[in-house]
Amino acid sequence: MEQLDFFDVPSPCVGCCQVNNRGYCKGCYRSRDERFYWQQMTADQKIKIIKLCRQRYMRIMRRKKQHNISQEADVQSPQQLFIFDDIEKDRI
Repeated sequence: MEQLDFFDVPSPCVGCCQVNNRGYCKGCYRSRDERFYWQQMTADQKIKIIKLCRQRYMRIMRRKKQHNISQEADVQSPQQLFIFDDIEKDRI
């Protein structure tokens, strides 16, 4: 018997039960089946699910970071807008 068998692995639920467009909970990043069958899973299965949830979280955070960086690159600073306005006036 492993030591994990003595301790119950707590649910990663944070009480934010909303589903994203991929079917994962926005709070704990578990799928519907992972949430539904949590009580019937072994400790090893629960630990694997928690690792998957961490991977999903990291993947989402990387995407958000990349999205924010690409948006910042598209936004021009006020100085750039001023310079571009002057260039356009010179062309007229």
